[in-house]
Amino acid sequence: MDANLPRPHHPVFCTVVPPHVLERVARSEDTARADAAQRTLEQDALQRTRRRINAFRGIVPPLGPVPADHPVRTVYDAGHRTRLPGTEVRREGSEPGRDASANRAYAGLGATFDLFFQGFGRHSIDDAGLALDASVHYGERYNNAFWDGSRMVFGDGDGDLFLDFTVSVDVIGHELTHGVTQYTANLDYYKQAGALNESMSDVFGSLIKQYSLGQTADQADWLIGAGLLGPEVSGVALRSMKAPGTAYDDDELGKDPQPATMDDYVVTTRDNGGVHINSGIPNHAFYVAATELGGHAWERAGLIWYDTLTGGALAQDADFADFARLSTAAAVTRYGEGGAEHQALQKAWSAVGVPSAG
Repeated sequence: MDANLPRPHHPVFCTVVPPHVLERVARSEDTARADAAQRTLEQDALQRTRRRINAFRGIVPPLGPVPADHPVRTVYDAGHRTRLPGTEVRREGSEPGRDASANRAYAGLGATFDLFFQGFGRHSIDDAGLALDASVHYGERYNNAFWDGSRMVFGDGDGDLFLDFTVSVDVIGHELTHGVTQYTANLDYYKQAGALNESMSDVFGSLIKQYSLGQTADQADWLIGAGLLGPEVSGVALRSMKAPGTAYDDDELGKDPQPATMDDYVVTTRDNGGVHINSGIPNHAFYVAATELGGHAWERAGLIWYDTLTGGALAQDADFADFARLSTAAAVTRYGEGGAEHQALQKAWSAVGVPSAG
């Protein structure tokens, strides 16, 4: 790996569609597809620059009264512009309106709050009752969704390769979990720490979908972004935790490059050292642990991952081996040494070729 690759500041600008996918589409012979991808990349670059200008580290939730046990949501319509937040269209407690995107965003914000509160006792993204804001209909044919450090933003997609980005609750959960990471371990968005950052979002995004559907680990599809790809795309989702590298294989999008084990770890200077690619390795480790334990994945495997992310021992520049060691230790702390949870963690990290020292 290139040691000279610059390390970005925090909080980072995180999108659900990896740049390598959009860069490939931007070279398409289909002018409309290429133009939509190029505009999306340009908007992402602009937002990334804004995040760097306003970057700060070590975010600490403000002290105050005990936060409420329900979300405080506001959804805005950006009106296909890029100026945020847009016009308010729905707030906490109001009835659904005619805008399906706004209603889906509102529901997704609620599902995310519910999983973190009911599953882990966390009061919103910052554990201090942070209001959950979202803007829909961002930009023209904008092929992405992102967390900008304070709100969720959704594009409508181009209606061709990508559909409305509010259709997948795990995408909503994925982006909001970047906020949880921002307020806890604050993992660098760089190389293995960045891949862990992305993986945390996939793990909890998947758990949010499973929790909202009442699914057990064996019932879940373990896909991120199912329903997001257009009908002509050869693929089922953006990523697969069950089988990294199999989510899509398409003439325009290319082939899913995610590895499932360290044997296929991708060394690259692109995408901050492959944060969207190598996240497949810890993703698969979580899948193995969750399915080995069975039942509802948020109840044991999810708790172990949450304990590791929020426990204070995970360094900002942690690598996969650090997370494996700490998550295995977290399993022992919560459930005891030698039990099913401890063994599941050992099996999971062994399966992906990462030593857990446990």
